[in-house]
Amino acid sequence: MSKPRKKAPVSDLQLEADKSARFLPWALAVMVFLAALALSGALALDGTIEGWRRGVSSKLTVQIADRPGQPMAPRLQAAADILRAVPGIAEVRIVERSAVEALLQPWLGSAALQADLPLPGMIDVTLQDNAALSVDAVNAQLQAAVPGARLDDPKPWLDRLVQLGRLLQSLGGSIVLLVGIAAAAMVIFATRAGLADRRDTIELLHLIGAEDGYIARQFQRHVAAQALRGGILGAGLAAALLVGIQLLAGGIGTGLLPGLQLLWWHWLMLPILPLGAAALAIVTARWTVLGELRAML
Repeated sequence: MSKPRKKAPVSDLQLEADKSARFLPWALAVMVFLAALALSGALALDGTIEGWRRGVSSKLTVQIADRPGQPMAPRLQAAADILRAVPGIAEVRIVERSAVEALLQPWLGSAALQADLPLPGMIDVTLQDNAALSVDAVNAQLQAAVPGARLDDPKPWLDRLVQLGRLLQSLGGSIVLLVGIAAAAMVIFATRAGLADRRDTIELLHLIGAEDGYIARQFQRHVAAQALRGGILGAGLAAALLVGIQLLAGGIGTGLLPGLQLLWWHWLMLPILPLGAAALAIVTARWTVLGELRAML
C-alpha cells in the first residue's frame, strides 16, 4: 500500500492570491539574467587575462623594415644570429612572409596584399623563464648590425591591458552587487505590501497565539518559491544567450575578437544564481517581517 503524499503547507495568510506580488518573479528573473551576464563576463575575462599573461609575457618581437635594394632574407638571418647568441633567449623563429600576410589580411584585405605591398620582416623571440634581459641593450645591438630592425617588448601595453581587464572585472562584480541590492529592495517592497494588506489577519493570528516566527515562515516560503521560479527563468535565458554568443564568435573565426571562453566550472555558476536569489529572498523576507511585526505591536 503506497503512502499518501504530503501536501504542501497551506498558508493562513493566503499569500498565493496576492496580486500585488505577481510581478516579483518577473522582476527577479530580470535581476538574475543581468547578474548572470555580468558574472559570466567577469569569469571569462579572468581566463582571458591569464591567457594574455602566459602567451605574451615571455615573448618579444623583432620587426625589420623593408628597404629598397636590401634583400630581406639576409637581414632576417643576421638578426636571428645575433638574438641566438644573447643569454636569456630560449628560441628564435623567423616568421614566414605568408604568415605575416595572414596576420595583416583581416585589416588590409587581399587586394592590398596582392599589390606587392612592402611588408616588414618579423622574428618571434621566446625568453627563458625568469630571464634578466635588457631590451634596450639588445635593441641597440640589433640596430647597429641590421639597420631598420626594432625589438618590441609587449610588457608595457600588456600591463595596461591587464589593468583594463581588472577594471572591467570589478565593474562586473559591482553590477552583481547592485543587482543583489535591487532584488532585496523588491522583496522588501513586496513583503511590506503583503503585510499591510493582511494586518487584520495577522493581529487575529497573534490573538490566537501565533508567534512572529510562524508568520515570517509563511512569507519566507512564498517569496522563496517566487524567487526560485524567477531565478530559473533568468538563468535559463542568460545561458541561452551566452551559448549563442559563443557560437557566433566561434563562427567568425577571424581573430579580431578576444577569446572570451567560459570553462566548464563557469557554467556551474548559473544554477547557483537561482538558489542564491531564493536564499536572499528568504533572509530579506524574514528580516522584513520580523521588523514590521515588532513595529506593529
